[in-house]
Amino acid sequence: MNMEIPIWVKPAIWGGVIGAVAISIIGFSASWVVSSSTATEMANTQSKDAVITALAPICVAQFKTLTPTNQTMQLAALKEESSYKRDDFVAAQGWATMPGNDAPTTEIADACASQLMKLTEN
Repeated sequence: MNMEIPIWVKPAIWGGVIGAVAISIIGFSASWVVSSSTATEMANTQSKDAVITALAPICVAQFKTLTPTNQTMQLAALKEESSYKRDDFVAAQGWATMPGNDAPTTEIADACASQLMKLTEN
């Protein structure tokens, strides 16, 4: 039995190979497809951001335990700080130290400072 391969098979195979390579290149460069290490890194970043988002309101709540007069004074002092030192100010006040922890967290202090600055706009 002599089986002839149709003439259209060779271009079809080449088209499939070229298409697969093109999809792979586009998929990885457009971040449609990621490696497992990149996926792990992305998941870690997202979970850390979610924790900071969840804990920043606790920092604000700790600030709100101050008397209204102290709140006004502290907000004025925070507003006077340069934007890159506001997290240090919040951490120094102890508001970014979460219950059960001994030390403040810089990322929570930064998020808290941003939320407290919104209070100065009101």
